[in-house]
Amino acid sequence: MAAARRTAGILATGSYLPKEEIDNEQLTERAGTTAEWIQRKTRISFRRYAARDEATSDLATRAAAAALEQAGLDAERVGYIIVATSTGDSPQPPTSHLVQNALGAYNAACFDINVVCSGFVYGLALARALLAIQPDTYALVVGADIYSRILDFTDRRTAVLFGDGAGAALVGTVPEPYGILACDLSSRGEAHGLIHVKAGGSRLPASHETVAAGDHYFRMNGRGVRDFVMENVPPLLESLVNGTGHRLDQVDAFIPHQANGVLLDELIERSGLTGARTPRTLERYGNVGSASVPVALDEANRSGMLGDGDLVLLAGFGGGMSTGASLLRWSATTPLEAG
Repeated sequence: MAAARRTAGILATGSYLPKEEIDNEQLTERAGTTAEWIQRKTRISFRRYAARDEATSDLATRAAAAALEQAGLDAERVGYIIVATSTGDSPQPPTSHLVQNALGAYNAACFDINVVCSGFVYGLALARALLAIQPDTYALVVGADIYSRILDFTDRRTAVLFGDGAGAALVGTVPEPYGILACDLSSRGEAHGLIHVKAGGSRLPASHETVAAGDHYFRMNGRGVRDFVMENVPPLLESLVNGTGHRLDQVDAFIPHQANGVLLDELIERSGLTGARTPRTLERYGNVGSASVPVALDEANRSGMLGDGDLVLLAGFGGGMSTGASLLRWSATTPLEAG
């Protein structure tokens, strides 16, 4: 009997959330609002902030290590490390190389991508393409961000939304019909002004003036982002799922970027995914940027929410503006090939 064809799929997941928990009351005075307003507008009750001695690579390393541990795979067998982040440790070197060094994954080729909150889904598509060329290796795809370092805490529109965290997935080959069925990525550069950090790059380098003006803080047009998501994400999801010969009402689990609880509820309704199981990490961790999708995926995986053969739909959207989606046939028991 011929061996089953193999394709890229997720073998294991991991996540790491910092220890310090911040509730709504702790933000009210600085943000000039109330705990009731935060809860009503965002559905967020808590978020986590990284410790002073923690950088993005530290969070990413711990999430990646958790995925490797779940898989029972030695770090030296990893062929690629892809770190999605918009808050890297520094402009250079790439954060992925720091993760490689911390893990001891010295056989891996490493690179960063910055697609903000779509980053993990983009990274998953890249890993799928790389494994098509080199199917006998593994890829670690990590989403990690520390937004607490770039927030203006006097701006209640953004300060109450974000937290810090990291999530990871180990990607390898799995027998069909399991694995990644389809990916769809898109970018809308004309909407780049909706989410931005103005200073700190080559166009506006750091100076006393930029710091004094608060130009290194994260800024977002919340209403514009909501309109962008509602216009672009539901049709993307429908097109992706239909293109695989499935329907949205057949999706078992929906793992979207969790930017805001009110927005999440509207997106689920608008996309026709009310029948899918959706983990709600936002209430406890806030919007964790590039980590949002993999953190929710890890929680769904480890809690038993995902069953063998389930159709799992991932969706990211964020600054750029960008969108990304991936449909997977989940394997609850995917053994690694013997080393």
